[in-house]
Amino acid sequence: VTLIDSPVTWFRERVVTPNRESYPWYHQKFRRVPTIDECYTDDVICFYEANSQFKRDKAVDSEILTILRVRMEDCNMFHGPDAEAKCKSLVETYKEAEANWFCKYGDLGFHG
Repeated sequence: VTLIDSPVTWFRERVVTPNRESYPWYHQKFRRVPTIDECYTDDVICFYEANSQFKRDKAVDSEILTILRVRMEDCNMFHGPDAEAKCKSLVETYKEAEANWFCKYGDLGFHG
């Protein structure tokens, strides 16, 4: 096994991996743009970019909240009667994230 594996491992570590392009993980990174209160009143492009960034941020924060909620629900289902003690940290994390999400986006309505 070592006789076959050693040359292949050496070739991969010394030749293939250093010459490979690094790819982004799974999402595109956008540069941060000025918020809408920093835009000039006649700068339509700045308004559009600020609104797009706000919508992206809201979508990301909503998805993070969904992931935390699903983790909390899975923990509660898995542990059953012991969930209150064993899932306490997940519940606290979710409640804190939920409160932060509501502080930022809660009163804006559906289209906000």
